[in-house]
Amino acid sequence: MGAKFLLTLWFALTAAQAFGAVYYVATDGSDNNAGTKAKPFATLNKANNVVHAGDTVWIRGGVYELTTTVFFSRYNMTAAILLTTSGESDDNRIHYLAYPGERPIFDGANLPVGSGIKESDGTPEGAMYTSPIVISAKYLHLKGFDVRNTPMKHNSNSGVFLYASKHIFLEQIDSHHNAGPGFFANDGVPDGGGHIFLNCDAHDNYDPLGWQGDGENADGFGAHYQEPGQGDTTKFIGCRAWWNSDDGFDFINQEFPVVLENCYAMGNGYSNYGLGKPKQGNGHGIKMGESTLGGGRHIIKFCAAWKNKATGFYANYTSVGSKWLNNTSYMNEEREFAMASTLYDSRGERIADIAPLTGDNAHVLKNNIAFPNRNSQIGECWEYIPNQNINHYVECPAGENNTWNLNLDLTEYDFVSLDDPSMTVTGKDLSTIPGILGPRNADGSIPNVGFLKLKEGSRAIDKGEDLGFPFAGEAPDLGAFEYGMSSSRHSGLDPESSSSAESAASIAMPRNGHLPALRNARGAALVFDLQGRYLGTLQFEQINSSDFADRDKSLAETLRTKFRNPGTYIVRSGSEIRKVQVSP
Repeated sequence: MGAKFLLTLWFALTAAQAFGAVYYVATDGSDNNAGTKAKPFATLNKANNVVHAGDTVWIRGGVYELTTTVFFSRYNMTAAILLTTSGESDDNRIHYLAYPGERPIFDGANLPVGSGIKESDGTPEGAMYTSPIVISAKYLHLKGFDVRNTPMKHNSNSGVFLYASKHIFLEQIDSHHNAGPGFFANDGVPDGGGHIFLNCDAHDNYDPLGWQGDGENADGFGAHYQEPGQGDTTKFIGCRAWWNSDDGFDFINQEFPVVLENCYAMGNGYSNYGLGKPKQGNGHGIKMGESTLGGGRHIIKFCAAWKNKATGFYANYTSVGSKWLNNTSYMNEEREFAMASTLYDSRGERIADIAPLTGDNAHVLKNNIAFPNRNSQIGECWEYIPNQNINHYVECPAGENNTWNLNLDLTEYDFVSLDDPSMTVTGKDLSTIPGILGPRNADGSIPNVGFLKLKEGSRAIDKGEDLGFPFAGEAPDLGAFEYGMSSSRHSGLDPESSSSAESAASIAMPRNGHLPALRNARGAALVFDLQGRYLGTLQFEQINSSDFADRDKSLAETLRTKFRNPGTYIVRSGSEIRKVQVSP
């Protein structure tokens, strides 16, 4: 195989795999239509009423002005779009996809909003919450549109709200300028969670009128209320959060592990394109916890946080540590990493104001960059337990192979660039300006810029510990970006290999000449058809052959067994994508 070759995915409107019916929704449609391409529906609510597992709904481009709502009594809320019809499994979903080459925009500026107070009377007018899109279903795939301008009265309203849902796949969705969180997953049911947020953005969300305070609840992404041992793990991959008035990512009251991979958080705690500083906005980039029952042991890897009002990475007084692996924190206002933790009893009652976590409960910090090395509750921790009259500093875990352990005080000379619009431009919409938070590539990957990436000769190169992830040199590098690899290690594609708007994926050899990650892959890969419809996951442990010549054949056999249909499949393992032909 050559050093690099281009795989172009043409969005034909026929699929190799067997699917159900196909429907269309358009701004000039009518819900009295048949839902065909020539006579499309007007709303996704109509599509929700007719679809079954395996069906696909193509959403044409344009602005959908949301002016009416339906009442979702199960959660005392109203929604412009309420999706309740479920697919059957990960490989038999219902797909709501932007039509190829077009961008639908769901605008809630004129959305009627319920009173938003706790003393609701159980009517639509008294609804506590209102959202443009509410999902209460299983096995859906949504891709390729904007949600914006959600209003509020007394309570914050999310752009996209998931309630009691399971295995929802949200891809390339941009939720912005809402008076509340961009995305909110409420998984407080026994069989919930297991969602995938792939290459989604949440930015410029601000709730100025909330009864809890100015800017208190407008996070970018949130996953909450999942209990220990219930449901499946939710993953955020390649997602970005900036200029949200509260936090970028917030997982308070989430007692089930979540995974963040190649995610980015900047300027949270601010509003109005960085010009405003809401009084009650917390301003953490990536905030995990607080877990009171000990179930929220999360994984945060290959993420970057910079210029947030408070900290870059924050543990938020949790009772169980998370794993913080290969992250980069740069120039946040208060701290780069803050591992504040505490103790709770078996009933979830707090028994300490602040206390370090030790042993199996301790935070795991490996291969991280703090620039500068300005951290708290790492190495030396404050411990305050009032009922035991404990109030002093104690030694606590400091992690391994991080810049602070290695006494590496990095400078600008260790990076390709510390210059990016997100560091210097305020008062403008960053999503329109080329930079790390600028327009995404057609495949959903982030722009290929030098910001925060290590340059040749950087003291952070080869200083990490081998954690089982691909790396280019003698040892892994510190931080979120590996020097000498074509792109980030796990999500996003090499934008230089895309040649047109219809090019959705590429296969690239790493610059050090190693074989593609797909061939060395471990764990799960995502599987799509040629139209970009998500089919499910594939565990590489199922592929028994270690010989590269036989492995492609084994991969095809595994796909045939799992998905049962011949045709062309797209297998994505991190930053590498492979087209696999399955014969009859």
